[in-house]
Amino acid sequence: MNAMKIVTGAGPVGWTVASQLAEAGEQVRVLTRSGSGPDHPRIEKMRVDVSDPQALRAAIVGADAVFHCIHGSKYNAEVWQRELPAAEQTMLAAAGEIGAVVVFPESLYSYNRPEDVMREDSPRTAGSGKRGVRTELLAARAASATPTVSVVASDFFGPQVRNAHAGERMVPTILAGKRVSVVASTNQPHSFTYVPDLAAAMAKAAATPALWNTIVHAPTTAALTQREMAVTFATAAGLPEPKVGAIPAWVVRGAGLVSKDMRDLSETLYQFERPFVMDSRESEKLLGLAPTPLPAAALETVEWWRGQA
Repeated sequence: MNAMKIVTGAGPVGWTVASQLAEAGEQVRVLTRSGSGPDHPRIEKMRVDVSDPQALRAAIVGADAVFHCIHGSKYNAEVWQRELPAAEQTMLAAAGEIGAVVVFPESLYSYNRPEDVMREDSPRTAGSGKRGVRTELLAARAASATPTVSVVASDFFGPQVRNAHAGERMVPTILAGKRVSVVASTNQPHSFTYVPDLAAAMAKAAATPALWNTIVHAPTTAALTQREMAVTFATAAGLPEPKVGAIPAWVVRGAGLVSKDMRDLSETLYQFERPFVMDSRESEKLLGLAPTPLPAAALETVEWWRGQA
């Protein structure tokens, strides 16, 4: 029998990873503080604080792979710095004791020159704020004796994805026939990663020792503008082309003077003011995977949102 697979966190990534593994016949244990996660005969949900070394060690016994999908309690650099490095070190230590590989979903924040096309060999040493935290996490994984794989994705979309530029800020608005407001620009190319493609890449990387201790890119379709993404969702929904406008970057930055949440958002405006494009073609060859065709991914996303209503 296959060894147990551990998934920490039940957000969109953890939920999708656990679901895909279970559907593939794996026994999966999902660890969260709340005991949440997808319902499936091959998924066991456990209430575990993964920052507790003793509880974590007991929960992962018998596993050969851990998919560490937790995120900070707030979208804030100080919170990330306080929570994420310690949690990852606890996980790496526990997984190392049982010989399990740890697979991480990763962002593009650490890339030095995001205005250039970001490839697997692009430098990842960006500093300060949330970008600096991600750089530190990658460095700590590289220094760990425990095998790891970091699977990089751009902004998410797909089933389970709510708090995202191509999530609740876009799809429900389109389904309601309302005007879509995006940040910074409607016409800059931007990569969007379909979460099921990220999950599939994480599972394949865990099962491919040749990819351990590397960084790979999740299969991601060609970059779209935010306007084009909105039109894609409308087309999938069988609706007319939506009206799309942009909230100017200076408005977001100005709001950040009085709002902490807007200040945190303004830190990543560079991703929408200029091209923000990742290239996953080399990783697709290594993984033997390809991105889901955009019309199919958009349709699955729209149908999931309609089910939420």
